[in-house]
Amino acid sequence: MTHTRYAFIKANWHSDIVDQALEGFCEIVPRDQVDVFDVPGAFEMPLLARDLAQTGRYGAVACAALVVDGGIYRHDFVAQAVVDGLMRAGMDSGVPVLSVSLTPHHYQETEHHTAIFREHFVKKGREAAQAATRIVAVRAALKA
Repeated sequence: MTHTRYAFIKANWHSDIVDQALEGFCEIVPRDQVDVFDVPGAFEMPLLARDLAQTGRYGAVACAALVVDGGIYRHDFVAQAVVDGLMRAGMDSGVPVLSVSLTPHHYQETEHHTAIFREHFVKKGREAAQAATRIVAVRAALKA
């Protein structure tokens, strides 16, 4: 029996937090079934997600990022563009593309906030893995 492979894209901004999503993901999906890709930021995820999905190697692609208000731009515009792009990548490729992209209204780079978000990203990574494995199973059943 061949195992389904999964791609996991993670943005490097706030990597100390975002990387925790991969940890949670690999609590559900064995690490040897996950190919990991780093991108500079959230905005770069949709294009790579589409490219990876189109290879036909992956049952699903998960993407993780933390988009926060940097004070110079409206982070909600970036977040919306990213989520729209990820959805389009999945629809265009026919491969599920899942988002673990969080956009808090209030984030402060304090020890307290960082700890909260690190823990939350582990949980969201688990949820993405559960969604990925379920949708892969449902799609396989449809083909049977």
